[in-house]
Amino acid sequence: MDQERTGGRGHRHEDGPLAHGRERASGRRRGPGWREHGIAASRLDGREPHHPRRSGSRGLPWRSTVVITLIVMAGTGFAARNQPDREAVDALGRALLLLGAAPLLFRYRWPVPVVFTVAAVTLGYLVAGYPYGPVFVLIAVACFAAVVRGHRTAAAWALGLLWTGHLLLSHWLYQWLPPAGDGPAPWGQELPAAAFAFAVLAASETVRVRREQRAQLRAERAAAERRRADEERLRIARELHDVLAHSISVINVQAGVGLALLDSDPEQARTALTTIKAASKEALGEVRQVLDTLRTPGDAPRAPTPGLDRLPELVEQAAATGLTVAVATSGPRTALPPGADLAAFRIVQEALTNVVRHSGSRTARVGIEYGSGRVDLTVDDEGPATGTEAGGSGNGLAGMRERAAALGGTIEAGARPDGGFRVHAVLPIRTEETS
Repeated sequence: MDQERTGGRGHRHEDGPLAHGRERASGRRRGPGWREHGIAASRLDGREPHHPRRSGSRGLPWRSTVVITLIVMAGTGFAARNQPDREAVDALGRALLLLGAAPLLFRYRWPVPVVFTVAAVTLGYLVAGYPYGPVFVLIAVACFAAVVRGHRTAAAWALGLLWTGHLLLSHWLYQWLPPAGDGPAPWGQELPAAAFAFAVLAASETVRVRREQRAQLRAERAAAERRRADEERLRIARELHDVLAHSISVINVQAGVGLALLDSDPEQARTALTTIKAASKEALGEVRQVLDTLRTPGDAPRAPTPGLDRLPELVEQAAATGLTVAVATSGPRTALPPGADLAAFRIVQEALTNVVRHSGSRTARVGIEYGSGRVDLTVDDEGPATGTEAGGSGNGLAGMRERAAALGGTIEAGARPDGGFRVHAVLPIRTEETS
């Protein structure tokens, strides 16, 4: 707003305590608690702090692999007792079971090679004529890990190749393979085998989909938290800008008056200092109110939120700087919601602040028109723009537009044909008329 008001001659100032504080901050030594402060700051802006351990690869699943291996080993022994026509589980059989279980340690890092390796070892176990049973737990676990990692095709191929090999062994190659004297397997057992394969794939896919949904939900929640944090930072920045810009402008003008009249008119200089004291006290109170929302989020503010009912205070402060403000209200008076009331107050405050800073006019007019579901705010001055440096940040107009846009309203600001300047805001409201 400041740059547009001065015809492009406004500049962003980096002088003063804040700028020097930033320079000191950029070169200061980190104290003992800098890491804790950094973590706390990252939590305030909605981001999780960085944990080096979490960024590494996932460790090997030792415990689950050992448990699976023990279950397969013990279960195979029990299964062998009920299948006397199959080969006894000897040292080679145990070695094949261990060889099929060992790759499961790497099922999360390299799921595709693991699932094909386990399928090949399982097929070799069946070729050797050992008993059916828990050996299929190995391929089920490997397929599950592959599917939940997004390798559905690889898991399906591994199961398909194992099933095809089982068909060849059970119905055509059995006469050349152990156990001796074995006959063809009944075709009826292939239906449960196919059902097992489809059940493994379906269960794995269900778990994968649910995990993706949970991950997406967590990402959406994190994004929503970041958006809320960004919106809160923007709101606080607007509040601080509006409070400080207005009060410091009043202080700046009164300090100039006090310096000019210190010797010639000490009484008037005293009045200027009194105004400076009052303006600085009010600014400190409003800044403290804004910062309290950071210290105790969610708590109700200790002081009432500023609104148009404080417009007489703005007029009085403007008068202290030598600016005469005329206020005209039209339309049926309505009670504004707190958000709209605050936005209206800040917009008028910022507009009057820029009249003090950048206009040669010593008069301004504020118009408030209450309409059906809306309130129109107009701030006019006769100009012309002085083009003087006033220490503005150039964010006034952007802040007003953000406030209006947050309520679904609009802001128009620019020079008038007669040489003055006008700020016109339209804010929608949803309230009942009050007497």
